[in-house]
Amino acid sequence: MSASDVAVNWPLPATRSSNIVVARLAIGLLQGLVLCLLYRSIQARSWPATNALVAGPLLLAWLIVPVIGIAGLGALARRPLLAWMAVAATITAALGVHDGWRTMGTPAPHMAQGAFHPSGQLIVVSAFGFFIAQSLVMAAASEKRRIASYPAYFETAWKQFVQLALSCLFVGVVWLVLLLGGELFQLIKLGFLRELLRQSWFVIPVIAVAFSCAMHITDVRPAIVRGIRTLLLVLMSWILPVAVLVIGGFLLSLPFTGLEPLWATRSATAVLLGAAALLVVLINAAYQDGSPEVAVARVIQASVRAAGMLLVPIVVIAAYALALRVGDYGWTTSRIVAVSCLIVASVYALGYAWAALPVARPGIISRTNIANAFVVVAMLLLLFSPVGDPARLSVASQVARLASGKVAVDKFDVAYLRFEGERYGQAALESLRVNFEGKDAPALRARIAEVQKSSWPRPQPEEFLERPAPIRLSASARVWPKGSRLPASFLNTDLNLLKGSPYPACLRGEQGECDIVLLDLTSDGKPEIVMLGALPAPNVVVVAEAEPGQWRAVGTLPSSLAACASLRQAFIDGRYKVVAPAVSDLQINGTRMALRPRWEPEIFNCPGPATE
Repeated sequence: MSASDVAVNWPLPATRSSNIVVARLAIGLLQGLVLCLLYRSIQARSWPATNALVAGPLLLAWLIVPVIGIAGLGALARRPLLAWMAVAATITAALGVHDGWRTMGTPAPHMAQGAFHPSGQLIVVSAFGFFIAQSLVMAAASEKRRIASYPAYFETAWKQFVQLALSCLFVGVVWLVLLLGGELFQLIKLGFLRELLRQSWFVIPVIAVAFSCAMHITDVRPAIVRGIRTLLLVLMSWILPVAVLVIGGFLLSLPFTGLEPLWATRSATAVLLGAAALLVVLINAAYQDGSPEVAVARVIQASVRAAGMLLVPIVVIAAYALALRVGDYGWTTSRIVAVSCLIVASVYALGYAWAALPVARPGIISRTNIANAFVVVAMLLLLFSPVGDPARLSVASQVARLASGKVAVDKFDVAYLRFEGERYGQAALESLRVNFEGKDAPALRARIAEVQKSSWPRPQPEEFLERPAPIRLSASARVWPKGSRLPASFLNTDLNLLKGSPYPACLRGEQGECDIVLLDLTSDGKPEIVMLGALPAPNVVVVAEAEPGQWRAVGTLPSSLAACASLRQAFIDGRYKVVAPAVSDLQINGTRMALRPRWEPEIFNCPGPATE
C-alpha cells in the first residue's frame, strides 16, 4: 500500500489544514453554483429539468456527493476518497434515473408544472443511507480493514452526526444574521442586501459555502465535537429508564385492554415501530462504544437489559398488526416499507434480547449494530431499485386481489394505482381497462376513466377516511309551535353534514336544552328550521331544505334571540312576524347581490333577564 492510500488522521499540520479548508470551500462553492443552475432550470421549466432521466440524477448527485467529499477530506487519502465519490455518484445517478423513470407520465407532485426534480422521499432516504455508508467507509479506512472495530464505527458515525447538526445550526445562524443585516440596511433606505437575499444565485451558493465552512471548523476541533457527543449521550441515556417504564406499562396493559383498541387506530404498526426505534437509540446512547471504561449507573445498565427484552414483544405485535392489514387490504407502498423496517427492527430485537440474557457474551450489541448497518444500506438500495420497488410490488398485489375476487370491483382502490402506483399503476389501469372481463367490467372502466381525469392530491379511500360519528337531535330539543313535528328527512340528517353551522350544544349530544322553531322565512310554502341554543353558547342557526331530503345551514340570527329571555319566549309563543328586508338586494346582469351590513360587535340589550 502506498503512502497516498493511508488514511489521514487529525490533527493536521497548519499547511495541510489550510489546503483542506480551501478545497472544502471550493467544493462548497461549486456545489452551490451547480445547484443554483439546476434550481433555475426547474423554475424556468427548461433543460435539464424537463428531462426526468437527467434532472433527477444531476440534482441528487450534487446534493449528496459534494458533502461526501467535504466530510472525507482529511480522513481519507486522495485516491480512496475519489474512488468512493465516484461510487457514490454512480449510485445516486442510478437512483435518480429509476426515480425519474418510474414517475414519468404520472400525476406525482414533483412531476408537475413541466419540470422534474427527485421526490422528497428519495432525497431524505439517500441522505440517510449515505450517512451510514460514509461512516462504514471512513471507519474501515481509518483502521485499514474491510470491517472495522465497533469503537471506530461509533466514533466516526457520532462525529459525523454532530458535525452535520452543528453545520446546519451554523447555516441557520448565518442566514439570520443576513436577514437582520437586510433589515438594518433597509432602515437607512438601502435595499441591496434584502434584494440579494431574494436571489437564488446568491442564496444557494452562500448556504453551500457556509455549510462547507462549518464542516471544516467542526472537523478541526475534535475535542469540542467529542464533548458535545458525550454530553448528548449521557442525557439521552437517562431517558432510557423513563422509556422502559412507559413502554413496559403499555405492554402490561394489553392483557387487560385487549388488542382491539390498538387495531382501531389503523396506525399500530407505525407507532410500535417508532417505540422500537426510540428504544434502539436510547440503548445505544447508554451503551456508547461498548468499552468497559464507560461508567454507567446501575439503573441505566438494568434499563438497557430491560429495553432489549421489551423490543421482542413490540416487534411481534407490530408484525401481527401489519399482517392483519395486509390480509384485509393487500400490500401498499407504506406496508412494504413497514416490512423493511420490521426486518431491521427484528435484527435489533433478537440481538439485543440475546445480549440481555445472563449467559450472553460481551459485544453482542456491537456485532448487532455493525450487521444491521449493512442490512439497512442493502434494504434501502433494494427498495429504491426496480427489484424491490414498493410501487411495483404493491400494484401487483392489488391487481392480484381483484383478479382472485378477494376485493369487489366497487371496493377496488383505483385511485391508489393512479396516484401511488407510479408508472406500474398506470400500466395496470390500462391493462384492466382493456382486458378486464365480466359483468362488472363496464363499472370498472367507468371508474378508471373517472380517476384518470383527476389530478393530485388523490381521493382518499374509505378505509383511511376519518368520519365523525353521526349527530342527531337530542331528546332535550323542544319543537315549536307546540304540537309541530319536524320533517322526517331532517330527523334522519347527520348534523355533521351541516357544514359551517355552529348548531346548539344540545344537538351535539351535550348538556343543555334548546328550542326549535318552524317558520317560513322564504315565503315558499315550506318551513325553515330555526335552532336556538342556550347560554353559554346561545347560537341561532337557520336550516333549510335545499333539495329533497338535503338540509343545509343557510344563515344565523343574532345571538340575543337565544340569550334574552323575553325575546326567546316571544319567539317561541309566536309573537313575531316575517317582514321584508329594510334594504333590497341588487340584481346585476343576472347576478343577485345582497348588501352586507356594517360589522359591529353584538351587544345583548335584553328587555328582560338573560336565559340560564
